[in-house]
Amino acid sequence: MSHDRTQFAEFHRPNALRAAVSLAAAIAPSALGAALLLAAAVALVLTASPAAAALYKWTDANGRVIYSDQPPNGNFKVETISGPPPPANPNAAKELASKEAELKQSKVLRADEDAKAAKSKAELDRKREDCQRVVGQVTMMQNEQNVLLFRSNDKGEPVYMDDTARRKERERLEGWLRENCSS
Repeated sequence: MSHDRTQFAEFHRPNALRAAVSLAAAIAPSALGAALLLAAAVALVLTASPAAAALYKWTDANGRVIYSDQPPNGNFKVETISGPPPPANPNAAKELASKEAELKQSKVLRADEDAKAAKSKAELDRKREDCQRVVGQVTMMQNEQNVLLFRSNDKGEPVYMDDTARRKERERLEGWLRENCSS
């Protein structure tokens, strides 16, 4: 199988790499496709090699680029390619994802707690205002005997409170205070 102006690298590695190069040449219909598959094969070689092992690259007399784990015989300009260092922690990606999930969950929990705290504060403020208003009403009913108090009936007309109605309303309000404002 020949390709115009396409140079395939020759690998001096075990049979698996030669098979990868042959597969790249057979599968890829274009030079670009062959180059991509070849780059993938080289990446496989680099990651499959032990970290201390070196990979040698040179161009032979015919212009072919050759990769090998053995230095060439003869007088060639050789480039040594070292593989990437092994990861410090092989589980780092999993741990990072786990920590991100925990952080996201803690943010959600914190937001829920903040919302509950804001709701509780609003309820306490409303209750404090209600208690202050009722204390003011009870004080007014005890001290202001000369003031006419009234309630509006269903028609919106004022109905003035006599002493008995005033006493009952004061007792009702004092009971509400005991139940709701005893702190």
